[in-house]
Amino acid sequence: MTQEELDALMNGGFDEVEEEVEALDEPEESSLDELLEESEDLESGFMADEEIKKTDADDRPKPLGYSDETAHHWPLPATDENKMVHQLDNVTKESEEKASQIFDIIEGVSNELMEKENSINSIIDVLQGNIELFTNLNKKFPDVKAFSVGLEKNKTALDDANASIEVLQSSGEAIMSVMDIMQYQDIHRQKIERVINVMRALSNYLNNLFEGRIDDSKRVASAQHIVGDTHNELASNEDIEALLAQFSK
Repeated sequence: MTQEELDALMNGGFDEVEEEVEALDEPEESSLDELLEESEDLESGFMADEEIKKTDADDRPKPLGYSDETAHHWPLPATDENKMVHQLDNVTKESEEKASQIFDIIEGVSNELMEKENSINSIIDVLQGNIELFTNLNKKFPDVKAFSVGLEKNKTALDDANASIEVLQSSGEAIMSVMDIMQYQDIHRQKIERVINVMRALSNYLNNLFEGRIDDSKRVASAQHIVGDTHNELASNEDIEALLAQFSK
């Protein structure tokens, strides 16, 4: 080290060294900004991934002129939820299952009504015996008020029991009518199945009608412009070269 460098170090070099040390200890503002930008990019990328996950996989670009007002004019995409035969198969299957559950419930209610009707018939037999007994006692002991009161109570109970029997019988008849009406559900299922069979037959017929011997991947591409077309979309040089290359094969 020369004398001039030593003098410079003694006169003010220590301040410069301290500034350099402080600069090394303090982080640069540019590096902090870069870290913030990277964190924001990661966060935005994470949010974008979440949005992509929420997007329906079957979401396709809508055709030209499609809107909520004209949605009924456009056919729905051919997904499992919109395939006609697939939907009809689900309808027949679900309707048959629900009809079977309804029949089971109706049968259970009908059996309970029959049991209650048998129980009330037993009660009616007891009430008729009581009425006959109180009638004889009232004739032999007309002055005993308890016999006449018991006779009237049993007659009233017998009338109520007979009314309950009528209600149970009418309810049973109504349930039988419901079961008869539910038979039409099976007829409707058969009609839907017949429609399905016709649709499948037509689909197979059309597939056989339009079937070709050449695989679609091996077919020549369709020309974009033919003499006599009304539009002005001409084939490009690349299209012509590709078409000639296919013919050369």
